[in-house]
Amino acid sequence: MKHVNLLILDDKEENIVSLSALLSEVEHIHIISSTDPNEALKICWKNDIAIALVDVQMPEINGFEFVSLLKSNPKTNHIMAIMVTAISKEDKYLLKGLESGAVDYLYKPLNPEITIAKVSSFVSQIHIQEEIKQKNIALEESQRQLILAKEEAEEARKSKESFLANMSHEIRTPINGIVGIIHILRNTSLNDEQRDWINRLDSASNSLLLIINDILDISKIDSGMMRIEYENFSIHKKLTDISNFFKIKALDKHITFETIIDPQLPEYIKSSPIRIQQIIDNFISNALKFTKEGRITLKASVVEQEDAQCTIKFTVTDTGIGIKSEALEKIFLAFEQGDDSITKKYGGTGLGLAIVKRLADLLDGKIEAESTYGVGSTFSFQATFQKIEDFKQQETLDTEAIPSLHKFDHVRILVAEDNELNSFMLEHILKSWGCEVDVAKNGHIAIEYVNQYDYDLIMMDTHMPVMSGFEAIQEIKTHPNPQKASTPIITISASVLEHEQAAAYEAGADSVIGKPFDPIDLYQKIDKLISKRV
Repeated sequence: MKHVNLLILDDKEENIVSLSALLSEVEHIHIISSTDPNEALKICWKNDIAIALVDVQMPEINGFEFVSLLKSNPKTNHIMAIMVTAISKEDKYLLKGLESGAVDYLYKPLNPEITIAKVSSFVSQIHIQEEIKQKNIALEESQRQLILAKEEAEEARKSKESFLANMSHEIRTPINGIVGIIHILRNTSLNDEQRDWINRLDSASNSLLLIINDILDISKIDSGMMRIEYENFSIHKKLTDISNFFKIKALDKHITFETIIDPQLPEYIKSSPIRIQQIIDNFISNALKFTKEGRITLKASVVEQEDAQCTIKFTVTDTGIGIKSEALEKIFLAFEQGDDSITKKYGGTGLGLAIVKRLADLLDGKIEAESTYGVGSTFSFQATFQKIEDFKQQETLDTEAIPSLHKFDHVRILVAEDNELNSFMLEHILKSWGCEVDVAKNGHIAIEYVNQYDYDLIMMDTHMPVMSGFEAIQEIKTHPNPQKASTPIITISASVLEHEQAAAYEAGADSVIGKPFDPIDLYQKIDKLISKRV
């Protein structure tokens, strides 16, 4: 423990000697003495004095004046001053000492036990104060480190988000071109072999897109940016759509696929249909992936109903390869597979179930998994939903039922896109719809085109060299010619990050379409915007 410097000030040397001898029994103190008040002041200024025992009656400067001088100096005002006096114990002297800044009194002749006890008590106080001071310093340093760590984490999050945005753009842009070319080729004369190639190419591009979406989803969930959008929908129709989709895939693998729906299941519930489908789709996709023969069963059962609440359990059971018991606990961790050999044989990123677990948490539900190695697995998602009565679904356009699209009449469109494959694909699709098309490779050229020609619509990629799509949109929307400024603009964004899509609207875009896009969706957006302008 650190020693405390203690000053004894008395004009009589014999008093200093006797007091020093008495205090020798007190632990953790270092005694410094003086008979001269002026010298004692210098000692206090130069040394780290913590306690001062000050005689009251001294020539030139008495004890009260000395303590007052200590307390008036910022370098010495922390010193605990104890008056040592042989004068009367009357209250007026006690008050005078306390008013000067003293913390206590010792009366001559000194009682050894009281003197030692008081000095020991003040030494303990100083040690406690020093300990508190050190802890406060450590706490401040800890807080500083926490703030620094938070800032570094925030910077890392922004860097990761920026990287993911760039990665999304760089990968989605060529995929968009591939999907567009597939669409174009499907509208040409193809023999059976060529159509099979196109279908395989479509499947491969969709698989790549699913991987990108998984990476972005896990990042958004971990950073707290994932937002669950609740809406009323038919859970029966959702399960039917899922079943119809996977029945075809199961049939291709010669596997039986069945759906069992509890008769008590409500027709409509309020939740996120997209996220519920994402969870069930993942369960079934894994079942198909790891099942060579047998059966896959999707079951929706009502666990509990109370007033307007309904607890539903969605279960997917398969007769696949199963999961070893020691691997079962880690399958919901990001980038993990139940077995390293699984990745080599079946592929996959190990993100699907990790996303499912996080989505279930966001939906206030729970995920369970049971498996017998070599026999099969059962995955389930259970949550409580609000039942909706008398809900009428809005009629949606069945895009699959559109055999052909009518051509646009006298529509001129500017496409601002720096990727040659995408601009080629867009130009071809738009011309097939009867549009006249001009292509600009960056925002600056797009502005020049707008100044020279009148367009019915502009399609603007958000990320381009020289001048970005955002900058070009802002310049077009502030054009001095009102007709040009009111030209509808659709941004083509490879980013699925909400803030970037919101930035497009803030810049002045009339609509946003992501890469890769559905040509039917693009057609409908163009038709809607042009119709409004007319």
